[in-house]
Amino acid sequence: MATIEEQQLQKRFSELAEQSYQNNAYYFTDFLSPGDAALVYPVVEDTEFSMWGGAPGCERVILRFGNPEDLGYEIPFPVRLLKAEPLIKKFADELTHRDFLGALMNLGIERDTIGDIVVKDKIGYIFVVERIADYIQENLIQVKHTHVKCQTLEEMPEEVQPELEPVELIVSSVRMDGIISKLFRLSRNQSLELFRKKMILVNGRVFENNSGSPKEGDVVAVRGYGKFVFREVQHSTRKGKQSVLVERYV
Repeated sequence: MATIEEQQLQKRFSELAEQSYQNNAYYFTDFLSPGDAALVYPVVEDTEFSMWGGAPGCERVILRFGNPEDLGYEIPFPVRLLKAEPLIKKFADELTHRDFLGALMNLGIERDTIGDIVVKDKIGYIFVVERIADYIQENLIQVKHTHVKCQTLEEMPEEVQPELEPVELIVSSVRMDGIISKLFRLSRNQSLELFRKKMILVNGRVFENNSGSPKEGDVVAVRGYGKFVFREVQHSTRKGKQSVLVERYV
């Protein structure tokens, strides 16, 4: 059963969808966690909204209520990508996701104005809502003990985009709980507990049927563990088990 906070969020989604329909206009949320974004499905029709985090594979997303076919025009998601880079890289601290997030929070901005943060080679790539982007770009000058400079990027550089690693799994049957147990090295009971706690998302929706089978191309997120794409059943082994191919986000 949904908590009071979840019910309030679903009510907000319903209101935004209704406002979009009544006013023939787009309405946006700020960034949402995967679990919060999934709450839209029980209360709003798929055709009435879309979601985007700034790049393929982003976990935190913005919901946009309204679609081009119904409204007759297009408005992009209000997302900007910032690059925060040390002024002198060789003297910079070893910066982490937590370091960049902490520095942003110290600017006095709300958490839901910030999307995914990707860190590579001491450089932070930060998705933010458009209205706060200029403020961050001007005021984010230090992360930990390292002085940084910010600039806007048009898109995520290819070298820092999420990588997919192919993994072959041997499972007794093509069930979601068995695949998750095998991939993340969990016991069957641990896997079942994740389903009970609604920690499994398939294509952004909460997935509670542990005995269900994934379809080719399904994106499966296991909160707290990682994410993968189900590709195919490759073959049966001589012992009657199934070889399945998934691609795990690195």
